[in-house]
Amino acid sequence: MAPFFSAVALGLLVAFGFQPFGIWPLALIGYAGLALLIQARSPRARAAFAIGWGFGLGQFVLGLDWIATAFTYQAKMPGWLGWIAVLLLSLYLAVFPGLAALGAWWTTRRIGGGAATLSLALGACWGVSEWLRGTLFTGFPWNPAAAAFVDLPLAQLARITGTYGLSAIIVASSGFILILAALPRERLGRKTMLSSANLPAAAGLLLLAGLYFAPGIAVRIGRPDPLPPGTGPRVTVIQPDIGQGERWDPQLSRRHLQRLIALSGRPGDQPRVLLWPESAIEDFVTEDPAIAAALAPVIGPRDVLIAGGVLPVRDAGGAFVAARNSAFAIGPGGRILGRYDKAHLVPYGEYLPMRPLLSLLGLSRLAPGDVDFLPGPGPRTLALPGGLSVAVQICYEMIFSGHVVDEAHRPDFLFNPSNDAWFGPSGPPQHLAQARLRAIEEGLPIARATPTGISAIIAPDGRIVRELGAHAMGMTSERLPAARPRPIFTYLGDGAVWLIALLLGLMAIAAGRYKESFI
Repeated sequence: MAPFFSAVALGLLVAFGFQPFGIWPLALIGYAGLALLIQARSPRARAAFAIGWGFGLGQFVLGLDWIATAFTYQAKMPGWLGWIAVLLLSLYLAVFPGLAALGAWWTTRRIGGGAATLSLALGACWGVSEWLRGTLFTGFPWNPAAAAFVDLPLAQLARITGTYGLSAIIVASSGFILILAALPRERLGRKTMLSSANLPAAAGLLLLAGLYFAPGIAVRIGRPDPLPPGTGPRVTVIQPDIGQGERWDPQLSRRHLQRLIALSGRPGDQPRVLLWPESAIEDFVTEDPAIAAALAPVIGPRDVLIAGGVLPVRDAGGAFVAARNSAFAIGPGGRILGRYDKAHLVPYGEYLPMRPLLSLLGLSRLAPGDVDFLPGPGPRTLALPGGLSVAVQICYEMIFSGHVVDEAHRPDFLFNPSNDAWFGPSGPPQHLAQARLRAIEEGLPIARATPTGISAIIAPDGRIVRELGAHAMGMTSERLPAARPRPIFTYLGDGAVWLIALLLGLMAIAAGRYKESFI
């Protein structure tokens, strides 16, 4: 059992690499320690899987603590049930690191080799396991390995590799720390170290080690170049600081709307794109004429407001039977110009799986209401006045790498209306880190608007142009940085992680051929 608990401890260490802690060297050490455990303490396949599973358990239990906070806003269920949900979800998600560890162990045993083979194989399997975690059973790719390193120049590789491919490279390269540390002790002075048989494996070692450490050194000795002035459309992001505890109080909905209107200001000479958070309009915007009347003074002749709201779905008799979580593009006079319906819904948050059974057990979805949301058709681009276009991804949808833009109709920018007020101090910064990866992958600026923070404007290289911190009321108006040329990843999509896994797998095979080499 000692290796299992060591793996849990290493997973906890990795969790500190993610936001809100952001101590990325701890994540690097954790992944390196995982490779060491698999190599040294896994005589059988079962042991390798258990080590990977324990590692994932430690990472997810700490990294997903924000889910427990969400349960405190649902009066129908006790708050302690949130921690049960975190544990159960972590037990499931840990299967994927377990499969990665098992795959790396099996590959190393199959082709032979040592630490280099194992490290490369672990990276390949890790990238594929993250893709599986983001795909199976609607997917939940929260906190991929790459998200802990979004502040490093290394993150720019996501323009080619995507998030999962970058995670594969990070995990593979972390294992080489063990090799570098072991070289002086185990092989120092041996004449065979630079023999011709060692050169291919040594080249792979230096390539991956340099890939990781060179950006780290660059961060220490200098800061990135300043962002150039924005040349894209001007957007105004509104953060009303409306907490989850009062959000769905019907007696406060008008007051909340007036706060959003007041923060938006009045029309001027320049056209504006006003951006409000998810579900900012709490009444049915398509059915309440008072909403259009209230919005009319804030939307000028050349303005457009994009605001989250609920679209009711009614049966033939007019009964309210379902809903859609939507973002509405609203023009002058309160006229609706377009709509995006959230496609990737949150299980238990926006719909209750197996509702007939689970409702009998006293469970309900976390968002208020007794009807489920229906999914929309997927990514689409909305045309805005003035020739602009925008892709909308509502809240949770932003974490799905390669599935946020209709690549056949690429927009000028991405808008991510969200409601992170559910998720305590750790959920919002983790969500923001993943949105920054989407900006890098797509080469597009992103604007985020949330009720309580963190709202932000993100450049196409993932850097934050402007930020409204947690529990701050305010607005920011900025001209967006120009979009970059379309990145390679947008052509490869999910195929990127498979290409990176294949490359790392071939390097593992090459390293395995030199069983007597120093690695």
